[in-house]
Amino acid sequence: MNMWTVIRHRSVFALMSALALVGISGAQSLTWLGVVSADAYESEATGVSADGRVVVGTSRASAPRAFRWTRESGMQDLGTIGGVLALGTAVSADGQTIVGYSSDTNGNLLGFRWQNGQMTSLGALNVPWSEAYGVSANGAVISGHAFWGYSFIAVRWDNGVIRNLGTLSGANASRAWGVSGDGQVVVGAAFYTSQGGIPEARAVYWRGNTIHQLGAVDGYRRSWAFAASNDGSVVVGYALSDNANGPSTSIRWVNGQPQNLGWLSGADPDGSIAYGVSGDGEIVVGNSDGRAYRWTPQTGMQNLNTVYAQLLTDGSRLYSANAISPDGRFIVGAGYNAATQRTEAFLLDTCSVHNGDVNASGCVDDADLLQVLFNFGRAGQGLGRLDVNCDGIVDDADLLIVLFNFGAGC
Repeated sequence: MNMWTVIRHRSVFALMSALALVGISGAQSLTWLGVVSADAYESEATGVSADGRVVVGTSRASAPRAFRWTRESGMQDLGTIGGVLALGTAVSADGQTIVGYSSDTNGNLLGFRWQNGQMTSLGALNVPWSEAYGVSANGAVISGHAFWGYSFIAVRWDNGVIRNLGTLSGANASRAWGVSGDGQVVVGAAFYTSQGGIPEARAVYWRGNTIHQLGAVDGYRRSWAFAASNDGSVVVGYALSDNANGPSTSIRWVNGQPQNLGWLSGADPDGSIAYGVSGDGEIVVGNSDGRAYRWTPQTGMQNLNTVYAQLLTDGSRLYSANAISPDGRFIVGAGYNAATQRTEAFLLDTCSVHNGDVNASGCVDDADLLQVLFNFGRAGQGLGRLDVNCDGIVDDADLLIVLFNFGAGC
């Protein structure tokens, strides 16, 4: 009898009595987040923390209000910086920093940062108008745009200090939306004089103070960039067809080179927009003709309403996937909740409990057992298939599943 057989047998007997106490938890789930007040009629989620515990976005009543949602406290109104409205746009990976924009007592819109229960203005440039849309993993870098002269210009705030990022040569404006997890890359678009009333936008990214234009797809010269991977090497957004009647298309840029992701199948498509990307750049989420989608290199573009049909009841549907956690597990956005008959923010947990085949080889064997043992005790994000039962930690429960299914598929 070899060493691993001995370990397996001893482990089975030692843990047999605990098996009844170990539940398989955290399986795939869809949570509708509700609205922020009794008079609110809809909500939309635009950001999620790395562990899926904090979701941010906007709920609309007589005026839009930024919200923070947790499973323990539900949806919380974040208030304003003195005015009547506020919109939440993103949250840091640790869930501690929320950004967006709010009106002040004079009716000006200003980017805000919310931390420790306090909303503070991020300020602006030479005109009191700014909007914050992205935040780095640690909350130190915030991206957005501010009014400058007669148009918007992309900016970044480094620990609260605003910096004008400029625009491309010959362009008259720029806007920034996303920032990479490490805070080094800001993404957005530069704008030229409109032709025929259609904005002439070019997707760009800034590394430090230097602006770079992202590659164009044939037939789609106008483009916008919305989000970036952790190191900024992968950027996602969309492009408009040169044909005024043609559909838009989701774009994934890898090291500046564009990849056309297309759109979900359907008659007379309006097109698609990519809004979010995982930390490693491998998973893209967005909206295609009013349907939330997820794209990976292996699967292509998938309709989340089809993939997770078992979670949707009584006519509920997912309209748009707006953001994704760094490890790709949690997706947030907006959809129709048939139970309340309104558009609501949602949190989709895509983690799938499996039989212990950690490396997805089709066989539960020594390789899977070793991976669980060597990672025993790890907790938090990025666990992937190591977290066999989706409870956020590699522990006895995961080991038991591997042991009891040992040899399956081999």
